[in-house]
Amino acid sequence: MDWGTVLVLVIWLSALLLIWQRAEVKRRRAVTILLLFVGFLTWYWADFRGLASAFWLALVLSLIGSFLFWLLIGRYNPVGSSDDIQVIGMDD
Repeated sequence: MDWGTVLVLVIWLSALLLIWQRAEVKRRRAVTILLLFVGFLTWYWADFRGLASAFWLALVLSLIGSFLFWLLIGRYNPVGSSDDIQVIGMDD
């Protein structure tokens, strides 16, 4: 197993999980569908290249990392709503 490939896959899958985790609640369904599609394409690519075991190891490591991020940072800093954004200098 090539550890460089595992590292790249861990970074890629962690980024996908982080995007899903920090998505706004109103947009979570669309983000989930998009990221499942991208994840499936990544799995298909890894399987086609003979990297299925590297993909599954990277997925497990990404899930552990994502859980730790949520445990240490995400619970105490919840995702805000786009309705709460105020633009300074607007007259309304």
